[in-house]
Amino acid sequence: MGLVSLRHLHAFNVVAVTGGIRRSSESLYRASSAVARSVGALEESLGVQLFERKGRGMLLTAAGEVVRLRAERIEAELQEVRDEASRYRNGGKVGGIEALLSESRLQAAALLAEVHHMPSVANAMGMSQSAVSQAVSRLEDMLGQPLFMRTAHGMVPTDAGRRWTERFERVLAELRNIPDDIAALAGVLKGTVTIGALPLARSLLLPKAISAILEKHPQLRIRSLESPYEELMAGLLSGRVDFIVGALRTRAGQGVESRTLIEDKVALIARNGHPLARQRPLGLADISGYPWVLSRAGTPLREALERFFTERGTSCPEPAVETGDLALLRGLLVSSDMLTVLSAHQLHYEIQTKQLAVLPFEMDMDRRIGVMTRKGAHLSPGGRALLELIEQICAEWTR
Repeated sequence: MGLVSLRHLHAFNVVAVTGGIRRSSESLYRASSAVARSVGALEESLGVQLFERKGRGMLLTAAGEVVRLRAERIEAELQEVRDEASRYRNGGKVGGIEALLSESRLQAAALLAEVHHMPSVANAMGMSQSAVSQAVSRLEDMLGQPLFMRTAHGMVPTDAGRRWTERFERVLAELRNIPDDIAALAGVLKGTVTIGALPLARSLLLPKAISAILEKHPQLRIRSLESPYEELMAGLLSGRVDFIVGALRTRAGQGVESRTLIEDKVALIARNGHPLARQRPLGLADISGYPWVLSRAGTPLREALERFFTERGTSCPEPAVETGDLALLRGLLVSSDMLTVLSAHQLHYEIQTKQLAVLPFEMDMDRRIGVMTRKGAHLSPGGRALLELIEQICAEWTR
């Protein structure tokens, strides 16, 4: 199933507000028959009845209620774009909302903001390059502002273009969730849940949660993104990412809600049989002569480690290797006398099989592991179910 038609959804929403086809046709400046066809086409595309046709008007069904929730969120996003465009014109008129009621136009603009290359957008959408250009131009004409500027690095969004295409992406995300909302009414969870997976969540928490949710709901599809934090955060704000799981930053950023799930302790870790494993207890002097492999500078763990050593009157070890790749870190530890500081959860299986060991050195460093969501986001039923399962697993770990 392709994306739900924005035009049909808009007509449906006006009918829901006014309570009837005839009254909505006046608001939409369309014939009653055309409005009725739009509502019928939407019902056919979703495979459900959205209204009960009564003598006293059109009453929403349960399916209609969940669709209306998404429709209202979509219209609020598009209205924000129109309002901001009007402010750019000092309150002057901008085009009607009709120009924005095209999922293909919004897709073209959102994708161009991501890849900066018109031919790539055309190829991805199965459109001609001129059609993509016309779609973007139509949006710019309606909003009265350029969305993109041509540079040596391709078609780069203007400031307004960056903000508006982020809203377009959120609209598209809401559209993608509508069929999944309908399926959930029948007890079926399906669709794709996209998780931003930070390193701490990848080894134990997410595998456990994902395998459990798929056992219950085999029609769900899970997509895990392991991009840098900044890219994941951009995806979260635009709706491309449903939520992020991992170590929480001190400041999550505007428009983001953070919730702590567990407090995780870090440990000094080395290979099993490392010379330091036989010494008890270990002091700062004992660990200073060995090479280190650490996370990259600027990461929360690295910053916490630097504070740990500074508070004890010494400098943080200079790493021989900096990496965010757990597989590389694991290989270096197993094959050498290198040391690292990391959550034991991240190397759970290697410690369990005695390839690696937690050394007897008190790190006294806690990290908050949790979930980050966009403020006001309404996850798909599958996204909510997976998030609830992640929270349940973390609650069991803390008992």
